[in-house]
Amino acid sequence: MRWDVVGLVLGWTIRLVALPLIIVCAFSAYDDGYEYAIKTYLIPILLAAILGQILLSLSNDYETSTRVRDREAFASVALGWIPVVLIGALPYWFGGTFNGPYELMVGDATLVEVLEGILFSWFESMSGFTTTGATVIDPLTSPICQDLISIQIGQIDCIASQPRSLLLWRSMTQWFGGMGVIMLGLLILSRVLGGGMSFARAELTGPTLSRLRPTLQSTAQRLWTIYIILTLAEMILLFSIGNMNIFDSINYALTTLPTGGFGTSDMGVMSFDSIRIEFILTIFMILAGINFSLYHMLIIGEYSDVIRDEELRTYLFIFILAWIGMAINLMMVGIHEPDNSYEAFRHSMFQAASIGTSTGFASSDFAQWPVFSLFVLLLLMIVGASAGSTGGGVKVMRIRVAFELVRREIQKIIQPKKIIAIRLNEETIDDSRIWVVLGMLSSWMVLAMASILVISMLEVNMDMETVLSVVISSLGNTGPALGSYGPTQTWASMGAPSLMITSLLMWLGRLELLTVLVLLHPRTWTKD
Repeated sequence: MRWDVVGLVLGWTIRLVALPLIIVCAFSAYDDGYEYAIKTYLIPILLAAILGQILLSLSNDYETSTRVRDREAFASVALGWIPVVLIGALPYWFGGTFNGPYELMVGDATLVEVLEGILFSWFESMSGFTTTGATVIDPLTSPICQDLISIQIGQIDCIASQPRSLLLWRSMTQWFGGMGVIMLGLLILSRVLGGGMSFARAELTGPTLSRLRPTLQSTAQRLWTIYIILTLAEMILLFSIGNMNIFDSINYALTTLPTGGFGTSDMGVMSFDSIRIEFILTIFMILAGINFSLYHMLIIGEYSDVIRDEELRTYLFIFILAWIGMAINLMMVGIHEPDNSYEAFRHSMFQAASIGTSTGFASSDFAQWPVFSLFVLLLLMIVGASAGSTGGGVKVMRIRVAFELVRREIQKIIQPKKIIAIRLNEETIDDSRIWVVLGMLSSWMVLAMASILVISMLEVNMDMETVLSVVISSLGNTGPALGSYGPTQTWASMGAPSLMITSLLMWLGRLELLTVLVLLHPRTWTKD
């Protein structure tokens, strides 16, 4: 392991976190006042700048002519998320969303409550950067909400009661995490490091990088340009056509493109009850779930290749099938009144796009839907979106490759001597890539089963539906689960060990397991 390489990547990554923190700090100074802005954001900004500079200074002896091996690339990407999440958690801890040092100093919180505040802040930050969208901001955990409850009668909106700068920070963590904060660092590092495509393979989801550009710098530039344009387009449409206010438009655009799902109120999208907003969000969720390399192909005029893309067609087919299936099921049961058919098609379309892309927005309390629809949503959490998109899940491409592998084995039984190649988009997939797909799928299943057993043992009051969906939602980076942790509930009532486990599952799911599991191999840490 070349620690100078790892330190170089981590140093730039950590320093880059200071950029969104400075932006939010400036907004906080305007919106909340200088005192709140300084006490909430100054320490995280200084920590990001100083720690990043220390790591960079320790890496000065790195020879730029040396090519980076996959070992360093995967380790750097996996390890890079930990300090990013820790620094990202500090604004919640210092800003009063959860009990922090300021509450301890004035006697409003005990040491145990402050330590719990660290865990809640870690969970919220991990959920943000991994674009999961599960939250623990709740009257049970947030002193801001508890203070409001003590002075007013009736139900309060706990998330909307938070300072707007913290809500903006939540949204920005998802936006930077969606395309990958590591990829942003690689855009800067691309002229320094050789063999940088190893980093891109570790950070990006999917084996289709060759469709983009031949160098790391041009790849990162193309990805981020597309990402920014789509975000701005959605922001404008939400404001002009959806009649959202400018603050909500910015936040929902920042959390849709990364398929994140954080909202600005407890009820999220449900609070708007607007078909126009839901339609705009649906379109951009579907766009975010498409392999970003296809947008590059559209730009250069390769329209026929985009239309023939097998993963894209499978992805859209799954969405339409889930949409129609749930709509029929809802009409049969009569969930939505008074116009049952219209409401059923409206909400099933939105939820098929939201859960299928792992965004996690909710236009309806789908946890109360009939069993068939719940099974469809659970399967969508597992399958997820396209490889090379910002969506989560095991990815449509891997499911398709696994299906083709099963079909090949059946044909081999019938015709043992026949040589059958697995093809995707008229290209033969070699056995090494097939083994990577099978390794990821088997690792995902083993980890999911083990996590289900552990969570069910720790949370004795959870029913089977809740346990299954919590684990799958965490690994798939979806956010809301089913049962007791549906779209109208937070995860605040979960025990501390379970919160830590599910946050680690988010990390594993965001990096698609193998990138993190590389850290467990002894050879990763050897010098040779």
